[in-house]
Amino acid sequence: MLPVTPVLGIVTVLLLVVAMAVAGVARLGHGRAVVVAGLRATAQLLAVSFVITHVVDRLGLAGLFVVMMYTVAALTAAGRVTANRRLFWPAVPIVTATAPTLVLLWATGLLPAEGIVLIPIAGILIGGAMTATVLAGRRALEELAQRHGEVEAALTLGFTDRDAAMEICRPAAAGAMIPALDQTRTVGLVTLPGAFVGMLLGGATPLQAGAVQLFVLVALLQVQAVAVALTIELAARGRLARTRSGQGRKGGSGT
Repeated sequence: MLPVTPVLGIVTVLLLVVAMAVAGVARLGHGRAVVVAGLRATAQLLAVSFVITHVVDRLGLAGLFVVMMYTVAALTAAGRVTANRRLFWPAVPIVTATAPTLVLLWATGLLPAEGIVLIPIAGILIGGAMTATVLAGRRALEELAQRHGEVEAALTLGFTDRDAAMEICRPAAAGAMIPALDQTRTVGLVTLPGAFVGMLLGGATPLQAGAVQLFVLVALLQVQAVAVALTIELAARGRLARTRSGQGRKGGSGT
């Protein structure tokens, strides 16, 4: 593990400055966002570290913390995908993808009713679902906007609104699965995820660490597959939109 010393803080600040400078020089449009993200991460980690130490031993408070994670994930997805930050529709893929998995883990006894286990597992799954929802939603809406003429052409051929939109946005939006697929394919060869390394350092056997990490990766694949599929469906049905009115595409039999 990296030693927590003043040098670590200095190097972290230096890397943040480099990231900001490169984003600015290359005109990536995220120079300010890099700094804001770094500052927010610092404040949030300090606050969350304090909160977690007080809620992990109280299941009710741990449950409220998970609800907060769902709310922040939905708000983030809404801000990235839609223009009006309405939480309901962006929250649907995130909650639907993760909640049944958490319930299944609890029902089978794999997830103890303890905050110290519930919070990190829920965080991993909710974070994966949020990322998949954002990537799929943005790509779907971008495709529908850029290829609107092709949607109209499909409608003239007898497609419903939903089916016409699906033909256009599904191939591109499905690419949101690629990061999870690549992470799973290259685990142990390119990356050694934190759960695996943490368990090894904590005294677990390689078999135990590998089994837990495999579960995490497979669970993420399942969660992200559901989130992507639902996000594409919502975009095709006009439930997600970048319009200020919050309305989707007008018309038709598919909405």
